[in-house]
Amino acid sequence: MSDIAETVPVSKSARLLGRILSGLVIVFLLFDGAIKLVPWPVVTETMDKMGYGSSESLARSLGVITVVCTVLYSIPPTSILGAILVTGYLGGAIASHVRIGSPLFSHTLFGLYLGLMLWGGLWLRDRNLRSLLPFRR
Repeated sequence: MSDIAETVPVSKSARLLGRILSGLVIVFLLFDGAIKLVPWPVVTETMDKMGYGSSESLARSLGVITVVCTVLYSIPPTSILGAILVTGYLGGAIASHVRIGSPLFSHTLFGLYLGLMLWGGLWLRDRNLRSLLPFRR
């Protein structure tokens, strides 16, 4: 009988691909959080179009949440917690786009694409996650 907690090996190429995917997600989310911290006019205008008003304090709050969750994701011991928190954040973004009727593939599903990259990168580079979510041939 196989033990679910056994260490699953991670090849160098899988780990590299995982780091690249995770790095892309981290750079995008840090940029997204940073522009909300400022907040640039494009941020408040977009929030207003989405029905949240042009509140700078809400934009800053979302920026702080984005940056904190992304930092948690980028630190290996807290990466799974960060991935869970970012997934919730992206779910809210998807729900907001569904609510206002944004284009499906370019806007609404962008959070899904980012989430797949986030979890795929983490799965490729993290042995612990591989043991929790094993894919068998």
